[in-house]
Amino acid sequence: MMKGPGIFLAQFMADRAPLDQFGTACQWASELGYAGIQVPSWDARCMDLDKAATSKAYCDDLRAAADAAGVEISELSTHLQGQLVAVHPAYTSMFQCFAPAGVDTPEAMSRYGTEQVKKCLTASRNLGLSAMPTFSGALMWHTVYPWPQRPAGLVEEGFKELARRWRPILDHADACGVDCAFEVHPGEDLHDGASYEAFLDHVDDHARACLLYDPSHFLLQQLDYLAYIELYHERIKCFHVKDAEFRPNGRVGVYGGYQSWQNRAGRFRSLGDGQVDFTAIFTLLTKYQYEGWATLEWECCFKDSEQGAAEGAPFIAQHLIQPPARAFDDFAGGKVDKRAVRRALGLE
Repeated sequence: MMKGPGIFLAQFMADRAPLDQFGTACQWASELGYAGIQVPSWDARCMDLDKAATSKAYCDDLRAAADAAGVEISELSTHLQGQLVAVHPAYTSMFQCFAPAGVDTPEAMSRYGTEQVKKCLTASRNLGLSAMPTFSGALMWHTVYPWPQRPAGLVEEGFKELARRWRPILDHADACGVDCAFEVHPGEDLHDGASYEAFLDHVDDHARACLLYDPSHFLLQQLDYLAYIELYHERIKCFHVKDAEFRPNGRVGVYGGYQSWQNRAGRFRSLGDGQVDFTAIFTLLTKYQYEGWATLEWECCFKDSEQGAAEGAPFIAQHLIQPPARAFDDFAGGKVDKRAVRRALGLE
């Protein structure tokens, strides 16, 4: 059965109690009805990644703090560090905030990001976790719209280089027994099914190159987020329960016109306020026996985070499906009677 409700702490941690410390943040989540917490591994208010990668005792203490609050650590996230594995020079200044002082070139960012993601995989193993959400980074995103015309061979070379950077990380993930769950997301070279498949081709279908499923990003791209589950369910290891809406008009469409979030056609919403069909999503994930966590990732330009968090746990709980122990029409069945079967077929 799918686990939940979970909550991703990244958007909630703050420099004020109770969200300024790991233990009290866990207690806050528990009191709101969450059973699991996805932890941003870059946030020192939550954890010390270096210690978690080198000390099983430290990881035991983290897990004990969560347990004491009544929640379970579901995953450690490396979204920000994964972004740094592949940074085009045009984005160096904007991603500088994801790296420490002095790590200020694409090459240095890649080394730092790679090291951090590997540490988090080791820490995940120390915590007994099975998946690590992350981003792929991007070398080609500035060419996502094919004007100016891409130079011949650019896409092939871009995926070849992305695979070269991620292959050692994926091999380390395999040694740790932890899946890398890429959040397929605009701004990443892995932003839809086709780009994910191209990446898989270049890493030889690596078993640890898996997925975090977030329908909100697909709705904003106008991609069929239900068909996506049908295509890639075997690779889905994490699930962000996040709502969105797409309301194009005569001024803005998919690209947003450089507008603020409130004025874009596509925007993220609190759970239940958008257009995502979560009943269908939870049904499909149950059909394919997804056993990971259903985790709230809250982002909304209209509603306060405290209200979004309070509403998120009951929304997820309402959508969780207990798989049936037996078929609903078992009462009409019985043992196989070969003669009765043949008669029903008109053969006797």
